[in-house]
Amino acid sequence: MAAGAVVGLLVIACTATARALLDRVVGDADDQIAALALFVVLLAGYGAAGWTAQRRAEAVGAPDAPLTQGSLAGLGAFVAWIPIRVLIWVARGEDRGLVTGNDAALRPGQVFGALVIAAGLGLVGAFLAARWSRRAPRPPA
Repeated sequence: MAAGAVVGLLVIACTATARALLDRVVGDADDQIAALALFVVLLAGYGAAGWTAQRRAEAVGAPDAPLTQGSLAGLGAFVAWIPIRVLIWVARGEDRGLVTGNDAALRPGQVFGALVIAAGLGLVGAFLAARWSRRAPRPPA
């Protein structure tokens, strides 16, 4: 599960970096198609976290509970991102609030939604990994 969370965290960090660069170069990237593409990459990162968690569990001989593995990997990736996001907020010295105000950095509703999405897509990634491994031909023993 930890390996999956690390994969998800790497995708989140790379996507956030790309989004920050896009905002700096283009200006307001909210209206850009690239912002949508980065969002899709972020969603795929949660799925990759679940996929990696399940494949890693199978590699160590514990393929039970793939949906739990995937959900926890997706959640772990997002939860690991929150302190990093807070540090970015502190380092920037932004005018906006962390969790309050019109333009908060971590709105509680968005955090809850991201947790649900992370768990759901991690679950989907682990489910696909479990299905994939059942279909893959086994080498003769």
